[in-house]
Amino acid sequence: MQTQLADFIRDTPEGREADAILRKCVHCGFCTATCPTYQLLGDELDGPRGRIYLIKEMLEGSEVTAKTQLHLDRCLTCRACETTCPSGVQYGRLVDIGRKVVEERVPRSIPANAQRKAIAALFPQTGLFGAMLKVGKLARPFLPESLANKLPKEIPAAGEWPAPRHARRMIALAGCVQPALDPSINAAAARVLDRLGISLVEAPDAGCCGALRFHLNYQDEGRDDMRRLIDAWWPLVEEGAEAIVMTASGCTTTVKEYGHLLADDPAYAAKAQRISAMTRDIAEVVAAEFSRLTRLLEASHAAKPARVAFHPPCSLQHGLKIRGVTEKLLAAAGFELAPVPDAHLCCGSAGTYSILQPELSAELKKNKLAALQSGGPSMILSSNIGCLSHLAGGTELPVKHWIVALDDRLRA
Repeated sequence: MQTQLADFIRDTPEGREADAILRKCVHCGFCTATCPTYQLLGDELDGPRGRIYLIKEMLEGSEVTAKTQLHLDRCLTCRACETTCPSGVQYGRLVDIGRKVVEERVPRSIPANAQRKAIAALFPQTGLFGAMLKVGKLARPFLPESLANKLPKEIPAAGEWPAPRHARRMIALAGCVQPALDPSINAAAARVLDRLGISLVEAPDAGCCGALRFHLNYQDEGRDDMRRLIDAWWPLVEEGAEAIVMTASGCTTTVKEYGHLLADDPAYAAKAQRISAMTRDIAEVVAAEFSRLTRLLEASHAAKPARVAFHPPCSLQHGLKIRGVTEKLLAAAGFELAPVPDAHLCCGSAGTYSILQPELSAELKKNKLAALQSGGPSMILSSNIGCLSHLAGGTELPVKHWIVALDDRLRA
């Protein structure tokens, strides 16, 4: 694709990156076949190719309108298009650049702006979010069904977190909403890794990874969250932590990109590169200990586990390009994996998308749950807190993180 970027962006780091990405696109349209919003709406501008054209025109100086904003807002940033693209177009990075320009040029309505500001202020603050969650649960009988379904039916107890006792030590991200929505996830990861000879620790004051605010187009604030997290982790890194283990694949994707997102910050660029290089999804960490895990499973006398449906989040399969790893671990643990049609399509959670685009999100969730339940599972497993919470609001089946299910299996 030929480009002639406008003066306002041509010689900036964002402009140079956008120009390189745009020039890779060959208009083939393969991306439309896997784009969830194009599948629902059938509008070229609600698919990656159309959005790329909108961003190109904007960066070349064309007028930026509310229509441009609408089509970019409707994008889930699921990155399924990146998996499909034969030319390696980094659409996720391009849409971040485009959204920033739109946000600067197209004002939002007062209610829409207030909603985004409230989410950006509330969700990254774990204590505040947890307090609001408790209030919401008390008020559940009086809430609209659509809002009540977003609240967890129950919050599992964390259970025991093994004290550090191994030479190998890794850092876990506590995160922002996960400690309030499901504190059992990181504790289960700590128990599993403890059995594998690895101690898992959390750094004090290590909260949001920055993804939430960054993808709401508060990009400067999102980068501030990234810097705070690096500062919280750094003493443990210097003490010899082997890796940073993430139990939310959406966070893993963002932290693995710190090196890119903070590349122009002289005070943090080198640290960000090291943090990105150290970051592993929990599936990668457990898979690296596969032989030891299978020995532990062979020694277990638990009854045969359930038939389950695994939902690989978009961040796992498209952002991180990790496919089949978790499924292999679950199969090794004896779980029977039910087939899931169209497993590449998004469930509609996508961070704050389920709040900001409720109609599209609800349709995607309905389709995803139909696919997940079609194979007759007794449980749904996933690896991202947003997907877990989103799906749980639409089914009577238990919805759990896969590491919790594996921990249950090893503890039986």
